[in-house]
Amino acid sequence: MNASTRYLGPTGMDPIMNKIANWLPRLGISVMGSRLLAVRGRKSGEWRTTMVNLMTDSDGTRYLVAPRGHTQWVRNLRVAGDGELRLGRKVEVFTATEVADADKVPLLRLYLQKWGWEVGKFFEGVTKDATDAELAEIAPGFPVFRLA
Repeated sequence: MNASTRYLGPTGMDPIMNKIANWLPRLGISVMGSRLLAVRGRKSGEWRTTMVNLMTDSDGTRYLVAPRGHTQWVRNLRVAGDGELRLGRKVEVFTATEVADADKVPLLRLYLQKWGWEVGKFFEGVTKDATDAELAEIAPGFPVFRLA
């Protein structure tokens, strides 16, 4: 597996925990900014949903980071270019622009500062305290999208 195809699928108890986590935003419960991401499938055109951590930087710009790598939602979002963030009955439509690898270092660091406790295992030993060079090295394996 190389950085452009990196994908860590659910294992062990992950599928059960993911189902539970996906229900929280449906019920209107956000845990540290979580939302239910809805994106049209690139082949079926049907809505596909998954729970994501919505990250906001100090300028108020919002991002989605894919800690598991090039997942189905990432592939769908690349094709669709837009989607919805849902929390309970609230639906927010957005457009997404993928962030270049060279611009990901501060975003990956911020993501790890906020959610490293939850998603650290997907970063395979890289933490918020990593050097810029270490974060730049792993950046291709972690898609990031800027939302508007």
